[in-house]
Parts: sequence; C-alpha cells; structure tokens
Amino acid sequence: MNMSSFSSITKNELSRMQVEDKCCLLAELAALIRMSGSIQISGVGKVNIKVSTENAAIARRIFTLLKNLYNIQTEVMVRKNKQLKKNNNYLILVDYLNNSQQILIDTGILKQNNNDHYTISYKIPKDIVKNRCCKRSYIRGAFLGGGSISNPEKTYHLEFVTHSQDHSKDLSKLINSFGLNSKIVTRKDNYVVYLKEGEQIVDLLNIIGAYSALLRLEDIRILKEVRNNVNRIVNCETANLAKTINASIRQIENIEYIDTTIGINNLPSNLIDIARLRLEHREASLKELGMMLNPPVGKSGVNHRLRKLEQIAEKIKEGRK
Repeated sequence: MNMSSFSSITKNELSRMQVEDKCCLLAELAALIRMSGSIQISGVGKVNIKVSTENAAIARRIFTLLKNLYNIQTEVMVRKNKQLKKNNNYLILVDYLNNSQQILIDTGILKQNNNDHYTISYKIPKDIVKNRCCKRSYIRGAFLGGGSISNPEKTYHLEFVTHSQDHSKDLSKLINSFGLNSKIVTRKDNYVVYLKEGEQIVDLLNIIGAYSALLRLEDIRILKEVRNNVNRIVNCETANLAKTINASIRQIENIEYIDTTIGINNLPSNLIDIARLRLEHREASLKELGMMLNPPVGKSGVNHRLRKLEQIAEKIKEGRK
C-alpha cells in the first residue's frame, strides 16, 4: 500500500462520516476552505470562493456541507489533469450570488472592521471551535483539505500543510489541546504541522473519526512490534550462541595445552572428568556437561572447574616464559 492510498483511504472514510450538528458542519467547512480554498475578487463587494481537491469524495463532502448549511447547489467542475497523468482536479465554485461573502464571514475567514471594511483573518476563530465536537470537526476538515498520512508499514508520519504561520500555530494548539504533541516545520513557503509517533497518530485518527484507518494502523503497529521483538530475540540468541562457542573454543585450547605440557591425567580428579568431557563434547552447553558428570554438577559448578583449568593453563604458560 503506497502513501497516497493510505491517505486517500483515510480521507474517503472521513468523507462518508455522518455529522448532524450545524456548528460541527461549519467548523469542518471553515477548515476545508482555509486549507484548500482561495478567495477570488470579481468586482467591488463581489467575492467568490474556489475550493480545489483531487479527491472526488472530498468534493462531494464540500458540496454536501454547503447544501446542508446554506441550501445552495454549487457547481463542481472536473478538470482532467493530463500533465504527468495525474488525478482529476475537482473545483467547487461559490460565487457572490450564492452568498459567498456570508460564508466567508460565518467561517471567520473574513473579519469586519469598524468602518465596514473586511480583512482576511488567518487565525482559527474561537467561537467556531468552542465545543469539543467542533474542535474535532475542524481538525477533520483540516486533514481533508491539506493533510496526509504516510504508509505506516514504512514510517509513522501525519501532517497538515498550511500557507499561513498564524493558522499553523492555531492548528497545532488545537491538536495539542487533545493532549497531543504536534510540531511545526517550514517547508518551501508552507508551514507544516506534523505528528511522528505511532501512538499520537492513532489518537489523532480517533479524534477525527477515522476508525477503520485507526484499526489498520494499530494492526500494522502490532505486527511491527512483534517483528522487532522477534528480531531482538534472534539477535540476542545469536550473540549468546557466539559467546558460548567462543568460550568453548577457549576452554578446549586450554585443555589441549595442559595435555601437551603436563598431561590431563596429572590434574586433580574432579578436573580430569570435566576436561575429558569438554574435549569429547565440544558443542555441549555447560548445563549439558554438568549432567554428564557422575554425580551431576550444576552449571555454576562446571563453570568453576573450567575456570580452574584456565588458571592452570595460565600458570603453566607463566612458568614457561
């Protein structure tokens, strides 16, 4: 599954989500216009809203939001993107005859000054995200309009690309009000609000209501964790095996050296048995060697005797220098 498909599957799921409350619909629309819309001035007091997306489900979502909130049938234009065989581009246009100015005022994008002039505000209006449900809707709209999530099999990364520093700060604060730890980075001329930890991304998907994507991500996270644990165990066992083999080689070298110098039979009786067993069973573990002795000896007892043999070999070497 590539990055765009995990993103588009998540967005398609969110686009089908049922939202009843008008305040939540407005919060989602405000974020969508802010993230993927533009304002077009077509004369004195005449403003149009253009919202562009490559995802048909999101285009339908914007169409539905406008219909439910303002009872307007907007025009959706489809542009074939022949360049690089890219996806279609869907353009939703709301002109001044369709109450575009009121929509921009309601969503807090246009702010009225004292002298009846309007300015564009890049902040998230507090009254739009008063309620917790509206906060969640705004973040959902922001994700639909300018968010993406990477394929979790490769990496954990979720981001929102916004053109305004003010908006990026407000969006990051809004996300972090749910106990998350989003950060902002600049990329080209954009401000990117991002989350990088798997657990935080799961929490954010839960906040915006992408439950199927959340379950898929959790499955992948568990699989990755199991895989990492298996690798860790294998690496650990390999390291232990290497240590055992190296120790065994060293013990055999010591015993062979003793045999060629003073002879194994001249060792104390408790060391003769272990020396012979070690030479005969070169790959056996200390525990296995201990079981072969009569009477059997524990692992630490075997280790103690082999250490004794090492000390004897060292003494012989010292005496021969």
